[in-house]
Amino acid sequence: MEILWWLAPAVVVTVLTMLWVGWLGRANRGQVDRDIAVQRLGKGLRAPHQGLSRPTPAGTRPPERSTGVAVRPSRSRPNEQPRRSA
Repeated sequence: MEILWWLAPAVVVTVLTMLWVGWLGRANRGQVDRDIAVQRLGKGLRAPHQGLSRPTPAGTRPPERSTGVAVRPSRSRPNEQPRRSA
């Protein structure tokens, strides 16, 4: 424990600096008028979404999402009946 006493000044300075910066940050935080905030929110919700405006070529499917699991395609035989288990 005695070996770690050299850390005490650094810890005290760090804690005091955190408290000081936290106190300064409170003073600069301004209040936004509720009506203005609602107008900004409405404007943002009415704006067109950029991801929806990108056209996709006709006849193409979006790529399948990889699950990270390799799955072999099943072999289907045209004359074989599906197996049923009890």
